[in-house]
Formats: sequence, C-alpha cells, structure tokens
Amino acid sequence: VQLVESGGGLVQAGDSLRLSCEASGSTFTGSAMGWHRQAPGKQRELVASITRNGGRTNCADSVKGRFTIFRDNAKNTMYLQMNSLKTEDTAVYYCSVGFYSGGRYYEYDYWGQGTQVTVSS
Repeated sequence: VQLVESGGGLVQAGDSLRLSCEASGSTFTGSAMGWHRQAPGKQRELVASITRNGGRTNCADSVKGRFTIFRDNAKNTMYLQMNSLKTEDTAVYYCSVGFYSGGRYYEYDYWGQGTQVTVSS
C-alpha cells in the first residue's frame, strides 16, 4: 500500500486549500478512506472519511461545514477541500485506507509522509 499526500502549504486564516491523496490502484478502489491530522504535541485525529464509492462521508465536528472530502476513483485520488481555514487547523495531514464497521471508520496502519498545513492569523 502506498499513500502520497500533497497540497499543503502556508496560508492565512480564512483561506482555502485542497489536499490530494494518491493511493495504489487496487487498494484505492476497494477501500474506504480517511483524512487525519496531527498537530504538534497532540494525537493524530480523524478529520473526515468516505466510503468506497464516495456515497457517504463523515466529518469531525471541528471541520463540519468547512471541509469536504471526496474522491475520484478513476484517478485513484482522494481530496480534502478545506475552506475558511483557522489557525487551529494547523497540522500535518495524512490520508488512510480502511473500512466501515457499525457506521464507524477504521483505518489500516498504513501511512504516507503527510503534508503540512500551516494557517497563520
């Protein structure tokens, strides 16, 4: 399994960014996926997840209404559109592959290098 995140950067509060995650072909189309983030000194947290066909998504309360997760299975790519960024969104963002059980997303222990998002005030 190979996951490659990109699209991070340094932006100001209120700006937007779109993150991308490219994954191995067979893994991508057969799996649910998620975006996670880890801020300095904090544990990694799940930000958003999406089913295999993109028909259902979930977002953490902290980003609901600002972040949108979507995927393009034809391009083996998943995205995270982040609008109205806040300083508290500053973190390294990672994508994952996983599955849903009981309505909850569980990720496999495969991680890319992540992409840094820094939001200044």
